[in-house]
Amino acid sequence: MHADIHLQLHALTAAELRREAAAVRPYATPRVPALRARLGWTLVELGLRMATPAHRPATLAA
Repeated sequence: MHADIHLQLHALTAAELRREAAAVRPYATPRVPALRARLGWTLVELGLRMATPAHRPATLAA
C-alpha cells in the first residue's frame, strides 16, 4: 500500500471517529468522573474493612 493512500485512509477513519465522538459527547455528564472516583474509593474502603480483623482497627503506616 502506498504511503499517500495509507494517510488518506487514516484521515478518513480519524474524521469518522471524531464525528462519532461528537455525536456522543452531549450525553456525557461532567459529574461522571467525580462519581466514579467516589465509588472507587468507597469500594477500596469497604475492601479494607473486610480485610481487617474485627478486633484490630486499621492503621496506615507510611
